[in-house]
Amino acid sequence: MKNKLISSLFLNVLFLMIPVFLYAQEETEESSPIEFGADLMSRYIWRGCDLGGKSPSLQPSLSLNWKTKDTTHAIKIGAWGAYTFSATANEEADLFLTYTFKDMITLTINDYFFSGLNTGKKDKYFIYSKDSTGHLYEGTLSFNGTEKIPFTLLFAINFFGNDVRKIKDDGSEGTIVMSKYIELGYKKTIKEVDFNAFIGAALDDPDEDKGESGFYYNNSAGIINLGIKASKEIKITENYKLPVQCSFIVNPEAEKAYIVFGITF
Repeated sequence: MKNKLISSLFLNVLFLMIPVFLYAQEETEESSPIEFGADLMSRYIWRGCDLGGKSPSLQPSLSLNWKTKDTTHAIKIGAWGAYTFSATANEEADLFLTYTFKDMITLTINDYFFSGLNTGKKDKYFIYSKDSTGHLYEGTLSFNGTEKIPFTLLFAINFFGNDVRKIKDDGSEGTIVMSKYIELGYKKTIKEVDFNAFIGAALDDPDEDKGESGFYYNNSAGIINLGIKASKEIKITENYKLPVQCSFIVNPEAEKAYIVFGITF
């Protein structure tokens, strides 16, 4: 019961803070605090991992946003999903809470729920017990770069829920690994095209002799996400521009490569 109450607190906070954000936004900005839209991606590749199979992925999102008048502090709460066009592929419904300081440092808590990959009790959304929940909670800390420092850095760690587990000497399951990921990026804009080069690595080294596996499908610690992304806005009408993107992604650890195209509505 304790685990359920603690884990569901994140979900409750999201709903309880909705009126707070609406009021605060009304006081500080004229624009709507509500954002929603969707990305249509040719493939769903996340941190070098293929999560969507050989199918396009529709990725809707909904969020509430609040900033102080001087834009020093910003908070965003919302939901994000991924749904492929294949009946056997992964489905995902996530919640997130982010705090950003001066557009430069961001703290995020993600609640991942992979309904297409979960089975049994783990496929039931409102189960939060640490040993049977299908939810995975992740914390991230990122440096978003500045005009003078065009580099980005992200560190992510799973801290509760449906992470891979360590295997004890007797072959039984132990505690979660608390899987970790780090990514370094470089961003530059050339003639209205935004370029982002990135290199990301899984930091955990599973013991295959014991039957352990990596959260990022990795057999060892190493680089799993290497590539470049280009994005721009294509003018459709005088008042509307369509954001498009294209990425070339390589996973050296898995010996895989992907070219992914996407549009944002």
